[in-house]
Amino acid sequence: MHQATTAPTISYYDYIIIGGGTAGCPLAATLSQNASVLLLERGGSPYGNANITDLAAFGAALSDLSPTSPSQRFISEDGVISARARVLGGGSCLNAGFYTRAGIDYVRLAGWDARLVNESYEWVEKVVTFQPPLKQWQSAVRDGLVEVGVRPYNGFTYDHLYGTKIGGTIFDANGHRHTAADLLQYARPSELTLLLHAPVHRILFMKRGSTKPKAHGVIFADANGVAHRAYLKRGSKNEIIVSSGALGSPQLLMLSGIGPKSQLDAHNITVVLDQPMVGLGMSDNPMNAVFIPSPQPVEVSLIQIVGITHNGTYIESASGENFAGGSQTRDYGMFSPKIGQLSTLPPKQRTQEAIDKAVEAMQSLPRSAFVGGFILEKIMGPISTGHLELTTRNPNDNPKVTFNYFKDPRDLQRCVDGMKIIEKVIESKAFSPFRFESLSVVTLLNMTVSAPVNLLPKHANVSRSLEQFCKDTVMTIWHYHGGCQVARVVDHDYKVIGIDSLRVIDGSTFRNSPGTNPQATVMMLGRYMGGKLMRERHATK
Repeated sequence: MHQATTAPTISYYDYIIIGGGTAGCPLAATLSQNASVLLLERGGSPYGNANITDLAAFGAALSDLSPTSPSQRFISEDGVISARARVLGGGSCLNAGFYTRAGIDYVRLAGWDARLVNESYEWVEKVVTFQPPLKQWQSAVRDGLVEVGVRPYNGFTYDHLYGTKIGGTIFDANGHRHTAADLLQYARPSELTLLLHAPVHRILFMKRGSTKPKAHGVIFADANGVAHRAYLKRGSKNEIIVSSGALGSPQLLMLSGIGPKSQLDAHNITVVLDQPMVGLGMSDNPMNAVFIPSPQPVEVSLIQIVGITHNGTYIESASGENFAGGSQTRDYGMFSPKIGQLSTLPPKQRTQEAIDKAVEAMQSLPRSAFVGGFILEKIMGPISTGHLELTTRNPNDNPKVTFNYFKDPRDLQRCVDGMKIIEKVIESKAFSPFRFESLSVVTLLNMTVSAPVNLLPKHANVSRSLEQFCKDTVMTIWHYHGGCQVARVVDHDYKVIGIDSLRVIDGSTFRNSPGTNPQATVMMLGRYMGGKLMRERHATK
């Protein structure tokens, strides 16, 4: 790893990959086997940062709002507070660690080669995945799911199967995180140049006569603001690949002149290709959760088990006194206002001041208020979509994004169905050791809405309407995707339609989120497409 300040003013490579995230790292590692690769990452290194590597510090990176944080907060136009990665390894440095593959139908609909998909998953799994140690709380939720009919029980598996299962995790037995950056150990060091703090400002194109514009270089800045240029070497197989994520990839295409003409004109960006589909199809899988106070202490755990139902909802859980915040802190981990998960105010009032107030109030709650855990549901898809727009010409600024949570009534119905399953799990015999008998599900629903752990506005008697509960307490689980979708912006080989030598390979190309959690498939896709490009290059030689 090198700081971008050490880069020459001009350099040349076979491949230039923009974004060293969950897709970019495996892609770069693979392509470096038989070509020279430049990997440009806008953030820093994850190594040596305990806020990233330690399970016990989960949420610390997400609550760090400094300019050097590995996480960059953004607020959707819907009012839901979220985060995007700004670090080598991308979202795999910030997430709750759950690792599970996409379903067979997903692979088939994507048009991928199933054998190569499996090989690519296995390549990833050798380095970053582990079987989680299941303790009392997670076991009780698992057994409760099976008891209430989320069957069969499929044991420990990475596969996406109906029923209840234990999935993989990128946290090892010592509670240390293994990110997509670890996949760079597969790289050929002599062929890979990796630059940190190297945000790309735009892609450069050349156009001769009536032919399609051809990507041939990039301009990136270093930490001192000095501009550098990197160009493709001559060769028909040499390409620029954008792997900047669901916000970053459509944003960079627009900043480079590929996008809706009206938006580009509004920011005085020269139009290379009027492509109205860039930034469309933005989706975020809504997540809703119920906090269950426990009469006995519970282990600290992030996501380890999942119930995959036939009605399009997934049930998961996280637990632990203080939610991995350490013995002296009062916190709700992945459901904490510290990381922007706030339910006690309507979205438009959810200011930093309001969050600070909620964090302060949380500190004065009794310790007993943190003993317990959350059972969450999130929906597949989703069907509801929104869009992304530029706000400035600075690639470091967040674009404006709207997800339209629950706009489609089918999404809302799935949430209601999921909440009903959660109710049954809480009332199950298997879960009874972690339930106060005096607290009914009605009380739990009302309690969740008045605690600082969910996102949309509260109602006087929310339990009358699960639809209202879903809308009022919606959170993100950071599975947003879209913006450069297949068949709209890129073709089935991820080539940008109407442009030569340019691809987008990351979650921005997805119509639906893969499996119950996307990171496994995003890493797999980096390896899968890297292998495909490598074989094509070899065949040409």
